[in-house]
Amino acid sequence: MQTIETEEGRMKISAESVGGIDETTVGFDPGVTLLVGQNATNRTSFLNAVRAGFGSDDVSIKSDAETARVDLSVDGETYTRRLRREGGQTIVSGDAYLGDPEVAELFAFLLGSNEARQAVVTEGNLRDIIIRPVDVGAIEAKIDERVETRESLREELAEIAERKGDLPRLERRRSELREAIDDTRAELKAVEAEIDETEIDVERRRAEQSELEERLEKLRQRRSELEDVRYDLETEREGRETLLEEREELERELAELPEPPGTEDDISGELSRLREQKQRLETELDELQSAIRFNEDLLDGSETGVFTPDGDDAVTDRLVDDDVRCWTCGSTVARDQIRSTIERLRELSRSTAGDIDDLQAEIDELESRRKERERVRHERERLERRLSTVETEVQKVEDRVEQLERRRADLTDAVETAEAAVEALETTDDAFDDVLDLHKQANDIEHELGRLETELGSVDDEIGEIESRIADEGGLETRLDEVTAEIESLRTKIDRVERDAVDRFNEHAAEVLELLGYDNVARLWLERVEQGGRSSRADTTGGAFELHVVRTSASGTAYEDTIDHLSESEREVAGLVFALAGYLTHRVFERIPVMLLDSLEAIDAERIAALVDHFEEYATYLLVVLLPEDAAALPDRYDRVTEI
Repeated sequence: MQTIETEEGRMKISAESVGGIDETTVGFDPGVTLLVGQNATNRTSFLNAVRAGFGSDDVSIKSDAETARVDLSVDGETYTRRLRREGGQTIVSGDAYLGDPEVAELFAFLLGSNEARQAVVTEGNLRDIIIRPVDVGAIEAKIDERVETRESLREELAEIAERKGDLPRLERRRSELREAIDDTRAELKAVEAEIDETEIDVERRRAEQSELEERLEKLRQRRSELEDVRYDLETEREGRETLLEEREELERELAELPEPPGTEDDISGELSRLREQKQRLETELDELQSAIRFNEDLLDGSETGVFTPDGDDAVTDRLVDDDVRCWTCGSTVARDQIRSTIERLRELSRSTAGDIDDLQAEIDELESRRKERERVRHERERLERRLSTVETEVQKVEDRVEQLERRRADLTDAVETAEAAVEALETTDDAFDDVLDLHKQANDIEHELGRLETELGSVDDEIGEIESRIADEGGLETRLDEVTAEIESLRTKIDRVERDAVDRFNEHAAEVLELLGYDNVARLWLERVEQGGRSSRADTTGGAFELHVVRTSASGTAYEDTIDHLSESEREVAGLVFALAGYLTHRVFERIPVMLLDSLEAIDAERIAALVDHFEEYATYLLVVLLPEDAAALPDRYDRVTEI
């Protein structure tokens, strides 16, 4: 992409070897531009060049060329697309205005083969057209992520609620420990005072007391170490039990996890086959539509110059003549035969469109299976990774338990040895037995005091942690409400898109019917119909759109008619209004500044003028292909391009 100097507020298209175009460059001002000319004057080819510049790859190269090029200049920048033939296919490269042109192809590029227009004309699946630009997979993934967040928040709040219930017990235990510590300190103080009051020989007392204190200190250390090891061992065993339970749960989940449906190669191969078949049918449908328009031109030859009546009789004779002669080949064909051909082609067109819808349904089903397979694979990998981690942690805990058990055995022996050393010192001098007993008692009291203080510290920490979590409770509840609301919003997003599309169609259908003056069509409206119950997840199978026609009889009585009874003009208008509803629902005007209109021949000139006037306000650039006689009915204020 490169910045170029263009006139402020103008768009320019340069095309080379696109469709039937040799080379052309056309500039546009914002507003309506009419591409005026007879058939086969490259106006549709030019619209296809515009499509290519904005991102479409469905563009043909001129039959006598091997490469083609499109330059689009808009908003002060240029976008270049290059096309080349390779292996029987058209390869497209370069920069485009849109990264993904799907929504523009559906609702902005309204050529005769436009899928949104054809869905009305052929009574296709209107809801599928409206919902298609919505990334349902992304919505479902986001819902899954938000649901996981919500469950985590709920678990955390439930844990806080449970921990709240522990506070009274912990408060009572803290009070008990504080009282016990005070009592133990008082007891220790009393014993220490009694030791000080015991009178023995000073020199002997000092020597013996020093040795006793050393042995008692050693005993105290060994007991303290043993208590720590016992506590650590208990903690590790509890952790091991938790890990074993988690491992069992992970193994159960892995065993219950279903096998993914199908194989990736099978699904990808089938998808490629179906897409190729759908593309082939879409090509056939385009050809059928061209054939229909050609035969309609043949039927109207007396006005367009395609056919002439046999002979050179006067105008009155031509109006009653049932035979016409082709000016290109000179053959004479009955008008009824042409009409019969047109009807057969329309029936084949509707059948082909139905086959395309069926193929799309199969493609959607295979895409769903592929997504399910991917989900199962990711879940299995996650469980296997966690199981591997848990097994590693279990082994580490087993190793630590084994080490702690050995350490406990060693310390138990050391405590017994230290106790024996103290007892041996006690028996060496009967006169010193009392002071030894007092020191031993003081040592035990100090050990108990240390244990109580340690437990009190743990209780204080636990109470502090609970109180901290309680302080976070309000924020967690607010976050839970936000996540729950977001889940509901995601789950109803498709519903909102559907309802918005229906409302917009009905609003614009009423306005357009009034503008175009179809007297025998009282109302044209779209209804959103539920099919079965909606699931709690976002889905694309919960409903359908039904298009209703209400006519008025000669006596003024309103009655509902069927879509297939609409005239071709009325169907084309309904298709354009439906495309406009999708254009506004998906806010296509925010992504692309242009709208293209083609194949309006079925609508009379005055109504085309009203339709263009209605569409004008919704796109920055509105390019409309018209025959000269139709363009004559539109205001002179519209720009006109007569040569491509």
